[in-house]
Amino acid sequence: MKKEYDFSKAEQGKFYCKPEELQFPVYLEGSIESFFSQRARKCKTDIGTLINTVLRKEMELVKELGA
Repeated sequence: MKKEYDFSKAEQGKFYCKPEELQFPVYLEGSIESFFSQRARKCKTDIGTLINTVLRKEMELVKELGA
């Protein structure tokens, strides 16, 4: 490692990514992934879209119940 580094040509924020833009992977249990993969194929969509739809409806239910 050098004693000193030259940052005179550095670009601040070049690799910055807003926190809300980050996407974290979600790992499903095998049986759950299998179930939703089959359903997604039947609905001619991808598993991500199907899971998002299910979670959106779950959010609505939670809001309705006030939980």
